[in-house]
Amino acid sequence: MTSHVFRDRSEAGRQLADRLADYAGRSDVIVLALPRGGVPVAAEIARALQAPLDLFVVRKLGVPGYEELAMGAIASGGSQVLNDDIVTSLKIPTHVVEAVAAQEREELLRRERLYRGGLPPAAVRGRTVILVDDGLATGATMQAAIRAVRQGGPAKIVAAVPTASRETAERLAGEADAVVYAVLPKPFLSVGASYVDFSQTTDDEVRRLIRPFLSPAPEPAPEEHDPTLLARLRDAALPLSGEERNYDPLMALIGEARFVLLGEATHGTHEFYEERAAITKRLIREKGVRAVAIEADWPDAWRVNRYVRGDSEDLDAVEALSGFRRFPTWMWRNTEMVGFVEWLRAHNRTLREGTDKVGLYGIDLYSLRASMKAVIRFLDAVDPPAADQARARYACFDRYGEDTRSYGLMTGLGVSESCREQALGQLLSLQRRARDTLSWAGDADTDELFSAEQNARAVASAEAYYRTMFAEDVSSWNLRDRHMADCLDAIAAHRGGGGVPGRIVVWAHNSHLGDARATERARSGEFNLGQLLRERHGRAVVNIGFTTSSGTVTAASDWDAPAERKRIRPPLPGSYEALLHALGLARFLMLLTAGSPAAADLGAPRLERAIGVVYAPGTERQSHYFEARLSEQFDALVHIERTRAVTPLETTAVWEAGEVPETFPAGL
Repeated sequence: MTSHVFRDRSEAGRQLADRLADYAGRSDVIVLALPRGGVPVAAEIARALQAPLDLFVVRKLGVPGYEELAMGAIASGGSQVLNDDIVTSLKIPTHVVEAVAAQEREELLRRERLYRGGLPPAAVRGRTVILVDDGLATGATMQAAIRAVRQGGPAKIVAAVPTASRETAERLAGEADAVVYAVLPKPFLSVGASYVDFSQTTDDEVRRLIRPFLSPAPEPAPEEHDPTLLARLRDAALPLSGEERNYDPLMALIGEARFVLLGEATHGTHEFYEERAAITKRLIREKGVRAVAIEADWPDAWRVNRYVRGDSEDLDAVEALSGFRRFPTWMWRNTEMVGFVEWLRAHNRTLREGTDKVGLYGIDLYSLRASMKAVIRFLDAVDPPAADQARARYACFDRYGEDTRSYGLMTGLGVSESCREQALGQLLSLQRRARDTLSWAGDADTDELFSAEQNARAVASAEAYYRTMFAEDVSSWNLRDRHMADCLDAIAAHRGGGGVPGRIVVWAHNSHLGDARATERARSGEFNLGQLLRERHGRAVVNIGFTTSSGTVTAASDWDAPAERKRIRPPLPGSYEALLHALGLARFLMLLTAGSPAAADLGAPRLERAIGVVYAPGTERQSHYFEARLSEQFDALVHIERTRAVTPLETTAVWEAGEVPETFPAGL
């Protein structure tokens, strides 16, 4: 029996590099490591061969219910390979394959962002690719990687591992152009049996090893702009100096509009919160706005609503905002939001007794579990039998625990029965009884009944959203924005009086509020909140977009990852941000009224940047830009040339340190 051969993966890499010496010093060679165990091996090989090193992430596509059985794999660069024998023999439908691939693609992208900081993958066309792992047992991952790399058009693929079973090595010889190994133990027990230290390679170790081999993308070259165009736009720009009267032209444009949409180009910019707050305060004082709706979940925002209206026991805004614990917490738990919430509460206190107070509401749909609990809690207080019925309906979700993604995948694939009927049944029950509140709820606060109904609506919408999110990307986006629009209409009706709907200010991302018909996304059938409101309410909607060119932003490197203070890259040539940057103005308002020169100048298709809760500067063109006609998206624009990151209430050492410019992001 063969004893241990390698002390650890690094030693294995050095020994394997000796077997690959013929490839040393060649400009056409690139080493690709299969994370995580292959990275320490590949790092030693790349150093010995003086070759570039990159990662090649592979994710197996497991058959639903039998995940250990691979029906295919996806890999870096968007490659997908299928095991046709498995797919055919099990009669797996195409939509099932696509749904599993969508889920695994999210994990693949997460790992690539985590390890590579969003930098694009290395090109392999025409090169000799050395694919490295720490060993081969069944060889399934290496086989998938070889087939995926082959799609990139390399000149040659070499599969290189320190140890392998002889049968697997011989089988892979039919897949790769060459298979190189250090030892073939006989008998082959496992990959780990060839190592003294076979401890798991950590994510931190992967990042540490790969960092010296990766370089950030170069800054884009400045764009040349037509001087006449710049002069016209400067004439149309209304400077914002911080004085309240700066927004007088915007107040005139808004007039008696019932929906005022205030956007943002990122989910983490101080100035966007600051300027939206300034505009909203004037709308509350001067235009009779009585509702502020934000891109947030209903239960979390409802707690803040109760605080600003003086109906809660929270001691201050920080405590009232403590319900926002779901990623991204900084989006609403930030110092800028604290100031605005305290202003709302103070303003409401100045109103005469009996005057309708300003409320704050959430219009998003991610609160599946929290909204179910809120419905039951309300019914427990006013109608215990109805609460028991709600528990019975919502028990359908219990088998999935808190894992809403698992619910979405299993029901979307048809593996499990959905809870659609139960969620809709509870919503309809509350809607029917809400028509005759006093007959069943006694003295219950009609506001609390309205909140319970909206929570039931959120449950029904969230159920449908999670069920469609894996297989139907556009459908899930459309469902979410339709939910937002329906929620706003419900708030307007609830906050209205004398048959006249209430007036609402909406805070959400530009991608939700800028009319989707003026963007490339419309070509794929995508619509959004701004489009729906314009279609439903016409001139009663005024839409203001917000943009920036440079500075910092609070964002994560991956979903559910910690908040970081990241540097915003200079805008790409051909983008609206680059054009607005060329004006040389610090901050300004620009009205885009139909027929105006500014509307005409900003109506030609250009790229537009959208930074969400995740920011990947290395793949900014693919991840954060889309084509749009800005003056058709918005009625007005606020541009702030240089901005700074919003300050989370809970900062971390990573956020405090910020991202060092021009270097690989150390805070990944």
